Amino acid sequence: MSTGLIPHADGCQRCWWPGTDPLYVAYHDAEWGVPEHDDRALYEKLILDGFQAGLSWITILRRREGFRRAFAGFEPAAIARFGPAEVEALMQDTGIIRNRAKIEATIRSARAYLAIQERGPGFSAFLWDVVDGRPLQTQAATRADIPTESPVSRAMSKALKAEGFGFCGPTIVYAFMQAVGMINDHLVGCCRHAPCAAMPGPGGLGLPA
Repeated sequence: MSTGLIPHADGCQRCWWPGTDPLYVAYHDAEWGVPEHDDRALYEKLILDGFQAGLSWITILRRREGFRRAFAGFEPAAIARFGPAEVEALMQDTGIIRNRAKIEATIRSARAYLAIQERGPGFSAFLWDVVDGRPLQTQAATRADIPTESPVSRAMSKALKAEGFGFCGPTIVYAFMQAVGMINDHLVGCCRHAPCAAMPGPGGLGLPA
């Protein structure tokens, strides 16, 4: 336990943070650290990580379907049209985290996303360019080896803020990069470290574990 690895009944050792919660373990195994290339999915995850600020990820994960319903399936074009009436409705929605600043930032971020889409190759390319299209492979042996932010997350945070995104500080962005496979921070002894290391980024560039 001190290393951050937890043995599970299926014979796999996993990172400490999902514990044995079935929903959390499934997220750890199927999503976290898997390189995500879809523009809309990346926007959704960035927004949800912003809502996580000050909370645990499992709190957001348990409400993810509620967020998807409330925010029009995280379609930025739809969210960008939200006005005061939609904000007030969301503030009454018990299926999400009712934080006005985060809700309003989500709308601004949708507009920033659309501006990036109109300008160039897309949101995925905008984000993955920060890591040169390659998932960064770490070799963290214990939970103490995993930072809460990095020079790369600070660079991405700065780029996102310059575009008009909100709730995207370096710590939030680092968690986002871990989740969407831009950084493979599964502990080296975790059963998911090697499989994630073998997965390519958008340009087909993978790195060995």
